[in-house]
Amino acid sequence: MREILHIQVGQCGNQIGSKFWEVICDEHSISETGVYVGGGEDQQLERINVYYNEARSGKYVPRAVLTDLEPGTIDAVHSGPYGKLFRPDNSVSGHTGAGNNWAKGHYTDGAENIDQVLDVIRREAENCDLLQGFQICHSLGGGTGSGMGTLLMSKIKEEYPDRMLLNFSVFPSPKVSESVVEPYNAILSVNQLLENSDECMVLDNEALYDICLNNLRIAAPVFGDINRLISATMSGITCCLRFPGQLNSDLRKLAVNLIPFPRLHFCMVGFAPLISKGSEKYQSLTIPELTYQMWESKNMMCAADVRKGRYLTASVLFRGKTISTHEIDEQIMNVQNKNSSFFVEWIPNNVKSSVCDVPPRGMKMAATFIGNSTSIQEMFRRVGAQFSTMYRRKAFLYWYTSEGMDEMEFNEAENNMNDLIAEYQLYQDATTGSDGDGDGEYTD
Repeated sequence: MREILHIQVGQCGNQIGSKFWEVICDEHSISETGVYVGGGEDQQLERINVYYNEARSGKYVPRAVLTDLEPGTIDAVHSGPYGKLFRPDNSVSGHTGAGNNWAKGHYTDGAENIDQVLDVIRREAENCDLLQGFQICHSLGGGTGSGMGTLLMSKIKEEYPDRMLLNFSVFPSPKVSESVVEPYNAILSVNQLLENSDECMVLDNEALYDICLNNLRIAAPVFGDINRLISATMSGITCCLRFPGQLNSDLRKLAVNLIPFPRLHFCMVGFAPLISKGSEKYQSLTIPELTYQMWESKNMMCAADVRKGRYLTASVLFRGKTISTHEIDEQIMNVQNKNSSFFVEWIPNNVKSSVCDVPPRGMKMAATFIGNSTSIQEMFRRVGAQFSTMYRRKAFLYWYTSEGMDEMEFNEAENNMNDLIAEYQLYQDATTGSDGDGDGEYTD
């Protein structure tokens, strides 16, 4: 089996991670105590080892590591409905908390706890037959998810350089803001994500909030609603790893097809159908309808207008019993022909499709979308502008420097971010006739 080791860091990471385990336990018919309660369907158990270890008692135990710098969130997970599912000694928590401070999570308190977390990861990795990679859930706004999360990534990359590292990263937004220093934490984290992550699924609080408000018609969205959206998307992205299907995909296949240049590995994700409870009866779920919804800008979980950029690559993952691959190919061709200006012409056939035979619980069919679009620079610009406004006045900086951080690191992170934005812009403007550097020479 090609196993995946799941790691959740910080309050947000633990909350979306726990929701993800609830969703996939439901899909694999595993009870709250880890016992298989399905009807013995082959599909549910065939690849269950990708995410679960089988214990001696016949229980299925998630291959998950839970870590936070304060015990509150992990205690809440263990006392929640699925608390008995997780292996108790796979949870590592500190006592002080990072207090929304990236430097605390990355250099001081996080660094003190990191060896303990790495020991748990090593033990889990050694139990695998063939470890395919790691998936990390964290937010970039807080202190633990961003600071300790990125520290953990650099250690994992050092120790397992040939394994895939997939991030589900929640980016901060002024609409759902928890703290004033979120832009600092986010930009310092992106600096690390550029170096160490293989693929990063960008989940943007602003877009998630808007989807709940406008598409799902939830009057006052709370984090529970947002986490439900994220877990549906995570379940869709990982369904091809967990179930057999007509066209399969895995972490490495996804990366090879989605990431044309190593630094441009930040992907937008979307999910369809996103319909409010009252409208469900009035809509038909067909492949054309799902395809239309998937490419809709307002269904993207990243607050950037895809019409302002161009797609370098994209991947669509359909789930359902009676899905014709021929029809999917037709629909994707239609989208590309009608909107050819939104796709770069120097990467032909740049949409990869996968089909999984098992639909999500309670639906006939669904689709998940992953797109590598140059319009994501809009979101980086937004966070970058908030960062610069504060950094110009050196506001709140002493909290970071008092933890032993050098001010130069802020400059470096800001420059790295600006280079990334420039790189996206370069490939957005590149045409087939030139190599993008303006000298008119095109090398094959």
